[in-house]
Amino acid sequence: MRRSRLIAPIAGLAAALGITLAMAAPAQAASVNYVALGDSYSSGVGAGGESGSCLQSQNAYSALWASANSPASYQTVACSGATTDDVNGSQVSALSADTTLVSITIGGNDVGFANIMQTCALQGTTACVNAVQAAEDTARSEMPGKLDNTYANIRSHAPNAHVVVLSYPVFYQLNTSGCVGLSETSRAKIDEGINLLDDITRDAVGRQSGFAFADVRDIWVGHQLCSGGTKWLHALNFADITESYHPTAAGQSGGYLPVFSSAA
Repeated sequence: MRRSRLIAPIAGLAAALGITLAMAAPAQAASVNYVALGDSYSSGVGAGGESGSCLQSQNAYSALWASANSPASYQTVACSGATTDDVNGSQVSALSADTTLVSITIGGNDVGFANIMQTCALQGTTACVNAVQAAEDTARSEMPGKLDNTYANIRSHAPNAHVVVLSYPVFYQLNTSGCVGLSETSRAKIDEGINLLDDITRDAVGRQSGFAFADVRDIWVGHQLCSGGTKWLHALNFADITESYHPTAAGQSGGYLPVFSSAA
């Protein structure tokens, strides 16, 4: 009887707290002014329903987050093919002192992501390894400075914003049987290059105040190309080269969205 009398008020308190917590998130989001920057991984290429010259999709993680949280304002200027120069030259103008939340993926196009994948698909293992190695050399020498400059530019245009920088997923699960296409050597080198760029990005984010690095690599395990699970990434598709090696709608909702939501 004593336990029953104790459990009832505790259950009631838990229910009340649950209501309070459920109401807190929308109320908090109602004051958020959110701007999404970046490249095709942020614009939503491969997620379906892409439109406009920047190939923006309502299935991109930023649009999904905005739909679920109803911020005071939401704008995406993320654009397929964007580099750090594009972010600095045209995208940061969407930011202001009123911006409170910013997201971005950037860097892949600076090191020639699209050309590397075409080389790997069409020219064989040696050419692929050499292309990735050249990109790694560029990443080591140029990307720290480019990212530092871009992040500082974002901060100057949005001095009050929390900035979430998301990584790229590692493309391939290695050491699996029955995976056709690129050689294991090529796949391993591509993964190595992605990990390097993500690590350089993580370190650059760590040099900024008010920035968070949202790493999607762990959640993507089991959903990579050559894995046994549901693929969250498009394989090479000669019928639609643009979507090749980009997240599917499931990759945006299951891979990017929860990691961004946690960091945001």
